[in-house]
Amino acid sequence: MNIFTVVKHLGLVLVLAAGLAAQESYEGRPATRLANDKIELLTVDKGGAFASLRLLDDARKVNPMWEPGRMVREAGGTPRFGDSMGHFVCVDGFGPSSADEKKAGLEAHGEAHRLPWEKLGLVREGAKQTLRYRVTLPVVQETFRRQMELVDGEQVVYVESELENLLGFDRPVNWAEHATIGAPFLAPDITVVDASVGRCETRPHDKRPNNRTLAPGVEFTYPIAPRQDGSLRNLRTVPNPPNSMDHVGCLMDPNQEHGWVTAINTKERLMIGYLFRRAEYPWLQEWLNFPPSGQLSRGLEFGTQPYDVSRRDAISRGTMFGVPTYRWLPAKGKIGSRFLMFWTRVPEGMDRVESVEWKAGSLSVKGAGRTVVLPASLGL
Repeated sequence: MNIFTVVKHLGLVLVLAAGLAAQESYEGRPATRLANDKIELLTVDKGGAFASLRLLDDARKVNPMWEPGRMVREAGGTPRFGDSMGHFVCVDGFGPSSADEKKAGLEAHGEAHRLPWEKLGLVREGAKQTLRYRVTLPVVQETFRRQMELVDGEQVVYVESELENLLGFDRPVNWAEHATIGAPFLAPDITVVDASVGRCETRPHDKRPNNRTLAPGVEFTYPIAPRQDGSLRNLRTVPNPPNSMDHVGCLMDPNQEHGWVTAINTKERLMIGYLFRRAEYPWLQEWLNFPPSGQLSRGLEFGTQPYDVSRRDAISRGTMFGVPTYRWLPAKGKIGSRFLMFWTRVPEGMDRVESVEWKAGSLSVKGAGRTVVLPASLGL
C-alpha cells in the first residue's frame, strides 16, 4: 500500500492541520507545529524546512537547527534570508544550477525548498500522528511528497518521502537532506559530531574564499583531515577561535545497512541525530561554516552525492570511491526514502557516539561507555 494513500478504516481519524497540527509561524512565515508529550517540531509550510526542534521540558528551549534569520538579527542586522534554514530538502538538485537551468527557472538546490507545500492534513491513529505534505516541481516535472510521523512518548520523528517522475523516461536525480545545525547549539570546543563514515575527501576547490583551511582534493579517513599548511585537523569539533569555511565528502560505511550522523552539545548535554537507509543516502557532505562572527553553521547533509555540485558535474563524475553520485528515477515511476531524526538528552561524560542502531522498537546510541535508549516503535 502506498504510504501517502489515506485508507478509511475503524479507528482512523483524519483531521485538518488546523486541528491536531497547530498553525504557527516561524520568523514571520507560516509553519506547522507537530508535537507530542515529549518534543515539538516546527515545519515551515513554504519549502518544508524543519526550522525548530525542542524538548517540551527544556526550560532553555534549545533548538539545534540553523537559524540564519535570528543570527543576523542578534548581530544587529536585518534578516534577509531565503528558504534555506534548519533542515531543508534539496530535490531535484543539490548544488548550483547551470546558466541554462537558471534561464529556465531552476535555482540552486532544486525547487522543493523554494515552493509552497500543500498541507494535506494530519492523521491520528491511536498514539501516532502523521503530517503530510505535497509539492509539484514544475521545472523538473516531478512531484515530491513527505510525511512526518510522531508517536506519543517518543523523541523520534519518522520522515518518509517519495519523488514521482511525471515524464516518460528514466532520469538521474540529485537528492540531499540539508540537515544543518547552528549556534548557539553549535559551539567551539563544545559541540562534537560523529558519523558512520570512514573514507572521505576534501572538496577540490580553487582556494576561494580565502578562509578555506583544508588541502583541496585529498582523500583522508574521518575525522582527521589534512590542512593546506601540512598539519592535521580533527573535524569532530569547531576550531577555537573559529575562522574557516570548508567542505568534505564522505562515504557512509558500506558494511552497514544504515548510516547515521550525530551532534552533541557536551555543555547542554543534548544530542540531535539521524539514522537512515544507506542505499538511499550513501553520502555525507559536511559544510563547515565557522566565521569569526560566531554565526556558526554546520551541514550534516546526507544524500545521493558527496558534494553540492551542479547536476552536470554530479552525473559526469558518475562515481566516487566506486559508488554512484546520483540516483535513477524511472519513467513515470517513483522512488522513496526514510530516515529517523531524534533529539534527546545524554548522560554526563557522553562526548562521542560510536554506534546508532534500531532494533525491536528501540533506538540505541552508544559512545564513551554510555548508552542512550529511546523508544522508537516505527523504525526504518
